[in-house]
Amino acid sequence: MTSEARKASRPGRSYERIDREDLVRLAEIACADLVDFFGRKPRYSVLAERLICIALCQGAALHFVDGKNGVKDFDVWTFFAAHPDAPAFPWRRRKARDFGDPKFGSSPDKPDFVGRHVDLLGRSLEVGADADPTFVMRRYLSEARTKTARRLSEKALVLLEPADRLGTVVWPQGTNPEA
Repeated sequence: MTSEARKASRPGRSYERIDREDLVRLAEIACADLVDFFGRKPRYSVLAERLICIALCQGAALHFVDGKNGVKDFDVWTFFAAHPDAPAFPWRRRKARDFGDPKFGSSPDKPDFVGRHVDLLGRSLEVGADADPTFVMRRYLSEARTKTARRLSEKALVLLEPADRLGTVVWPQGTNPEA
């Protein structure tokens, strides 16, 4: 299928390139959401010190890797090391935020947003607080023990945090375009 045929078969997607500034913007949106969440839900605040990573996942991450998938929305996941004496991150929590820039067009399902919508989700994982994000995420995706892990492993995962690893393609392994 040609590039033009692929685009025509997937209306509502943006094929604009995701660059480093876009990744920084997504990290800022996720971090602001976490500050708000922990401020409103202090019983989870111990997780703030147990951040493994924040990652762009699924279709937009695949678009970052291949430039062909297109962007319908941005799925940003935050992963924490579980704490034995604190509740796990609420697995059903899903917040939609506005990307805030029309570079990728607007979201048909969010007409009041300026840009694409950003879905913010999270999970606590049974790993040590000092675990390496790349190792943890590759193991999580390759073992695919949960429905979430299986779904996320179908596309791609690109790190947004830690900041010194911004743009690192963790999944699929062996691919890492310049951010």
